[in-house]
Amino acid sequence: MLQYQQPLDLAFQALSDPTRRRMVERLSAGPVSVSDLAEPLPMSMSAVMQHLKVLEAAGLVRSEKVGRVRTCRVEPEALSAAERWLNDRRRSVERSLDRLGAFLDETKPETET
Repeated sequence: MLQYQQPLDLAFQALSDPTRRRMVERLSAGPVSVSDLAEPLPMSMSAVMQHLKVLEAAGLVRSEKVGRVRTCRVEPEALSAAERWLNDRRRSVERSLDRLGAFLDETKPETET
């Protein structure tokens, strides 16, 4: 694995795991404590913390500790960067399909009646 990855690479790598995607979905509703985030997950608190570490390293999640409670929140800008990248790819594919459709329309044989 590359030691120095681009932020977008890290974001997609972090989001490749279903547990981390589930955590991001939950955090999209608003900040939550780590214990509340871990509650529905079928894993140890240590495993939850490892997943959070990956999400934080990717810049998708930020956490802060106040007293004994660590609260996590999603970082919208990191998600927006991934969304922009996906939308750019989608637009490119749509343009190619539009050109293909136009070509097929131009080259369609005349039907005899």
